[in-house]
Amino acid sequence: MTSSYQLIPGSVPLLISMPHNGQAIPGDIAATMTDKGRAVPDTDWYMDELYQFAQELGAYLLIPKYNRYVIDLNRAPDGENLYPGANSTELCPTTAFDLSPLYLEGMQPDSAENQRRIEQYWQPYHSALEQTLDEIKQRFSGAVLLEAHSILSHVPRFFDGQLPDFNFGTSNGASCSDELINRVNQLDFSPYSTVTNGRFKGGYITRAYGQPEQNIHAVQLELSQATYMSEAELSYNHELAAQVQKKLKMLVECLIGYGHSLADQPHNPQSEQERNDETV
Repeated sequence: MTSSYQLIPGSVPLLISMPHNGQAIPGDIAATMTDKGRAVPDTDWYMDELYQFAQELGAYLLIPKYNRYVIDLNRAPDGENLYPGANSTELCPTTAFDLSPLYLEGMQPDSAENQRRIEQYWQPYHSALEQTLDEIKQRFSGAVLLEAHSILSHVPRFFDGQLPDFNFGTSNGASCSDELINRVNQLDFSPYSTVTNGRFKGGYITRAYGQPEQNIHAVQLELSQATYMSEAELSYNHELAAQVQKKLKMLVECLIGYGHSLADQPHNPQSEQERNDETV
């Protein structure tokens, strides 16, 4: 564990990033926050526990220490809204998902504080992410990145009704090859519901680091917390988790298999401009 993240080295061409798993709030920031903010209810709870099996399969794991309320590691450093028109949270969020304030009156972070947090918390995580993907690519001729997220099954701020169970995002096909997402979509996730590039198309990390033309393929999974938690208590449900882990293991094995195949396949990707044109 460094001061702000834990990197667990692996032995296969898959990195699992969990940018919203952290729960800690530094004391100086906590002192400016509301009780709701310090309780960090919008955490991607228990991702490290849910994906513990992946370490045994040889995946690299990148896990932050600090909560998304400190700074959102899955946002662009310039604060660009990846879902124009949507009521999204900021790089340094000031409201919870239910729109309640995270900071005491007059204590919201200003631009100087935002920049400090970028340098102290955001940049180290992204440097580790970039360096690890480079290491995997050098070792295996390519790399696969799984962005592991979860969210409550009902969040009116972001979507209507109940969220599907497995929400895959590939930036409308720009962050990974068609073959990879086709392999994923052919897996049997029943009885769970699935969607690809629905409400969640992939955040900043998926879009920035998924470079199939460079043989780095990124997929985001936004998993409904109803699949493994007792949502009302925000508690881990071991019985539910054991069932969904069977599907997650199947997914991780699929991604590892694709990563290994990259060394054997002729590499003739579309140009970045061609892929971007398709997503416009």
